Amino acid sequence: MNIPCILIPALVGLICGILGYLLGKMNSKNDDTLSASLQADLDACKANTKNLNARISTLEADLVAKAKVQSFAATAPATIPFDAALAANVLGKKIKEDDLKIVEGIGPKIEALFNAAGINTWHELSQASTEKLQSILDAGGENYAMHNPSTWARQALLAYQGKWQDLKEWQDSLLGGKE
Repeated sequence: MNIPCILIPALVGLICGILGYLLGKMNSKNDDTLSASLQADLDACKANTKNLNARISTLEADLVAKAKVQSFAATAPATIPFDAALAANVLGKKIKEDDLKIVEGIGPKIEALFNAAGINTWHELSQASTEKLQSILDAGGENYAMHNPSTWARQALLAYQGKWQDLKEWQDSLLGGKE
């Protein structure tokens, strides 16, 4: 049997074309799988980056608040006498010395948590970091963990220093103890 010379290259070309097409199809399926995997990794990285950026913002805000509290604490005299009459006059209610509940955002249950953790006075509260206060709240359970103590130390410092008018004005601008 004599196959014409022109048919052999045509037949080889046809076979190569079919094989190339099939290999290309198989490769594109692998590319789609690889692309989906890479996209999932990229999405996970983006979500992680978003969470980390949010955490950085929170830490930066806490750092600024802590710096403010430390600058206020540095100016506070060692012992400041409590003037119940002045406090009652400015705040419009009777105030008991070292009553943590005058800090906007702190109620009787949170005060009890802080007392159990060794924070019993305005001065002690003013010296506590936001992280320490939050860890006490977190340890108290989910009903307490949702609170934001970022302004509490500064409010306590104003009470400790007897700056009742400043405390009242600032609390009037707060929303549930938050700026």
